[in-house]
Amino acid sequence: MILSGLEIKKRLHKTIEIQPYNEDRLNPNSYNLTLHNELLVYASHTLDMKTKNEVQRIVIPPEGLTLEPGRLYLGSTNEYTAADDCVPMLEGRSSVGRLGLYVHVTAGFGDVGFHGCWTLEISCVQPIRIYADVEICQIYFHTIAGEYKPYISNKYQNNRGVQPSMLYKDFDPKSE
Repeated sequence: MILSGLEIKKRLHKTIEIQPYNEDRLNPNSYNLTLHNELLVYASHTLDMKTKNEVQRIVIPPEGLTLEPGRLYLGSTNEYTAADDCVPMLEGRSSVGRLGLYVHVTAGFGDVGFHGCWTLEISCVQPIRIYADVEICQIYFHTIAGEYKPYISNKYQNNRGVQPSMLYKDFDPKSE
């Protein structure tokens, strides 16, 4: 089952964390997360799963930044979240989707026990101007049945800010 907004609020500072938290962003069954002011783009057009792909940092200025179709932008939520007894899920807000802006390609599914800021895989259908601190996506929580092993990762756990793919570590766990 999906937790209601009131249940999310009830579990805050117990088994769910959202920092910073703003009551105005609580929805009937989700919570709106905001976009950090920093994005990453890959430096190369061709990416390699087995290597650490170089990235370039872009800061979203106060007047906004125009995103272009055909390019992947990695962003981050401002909010640090934690879910110790439920499964966090991330979806774009419908108002954002109606502008042709995607906030995740495939990674909207979290794991019970994940703590950190969410990296967003942002792409667009047509050019669009975006702004830092906009309510860009929503997090919601599913209950989990049965015994489980909580999420533990040397790649993404307890992250702060946007992170590029570290899939290359799966090929060589000793790589940096």
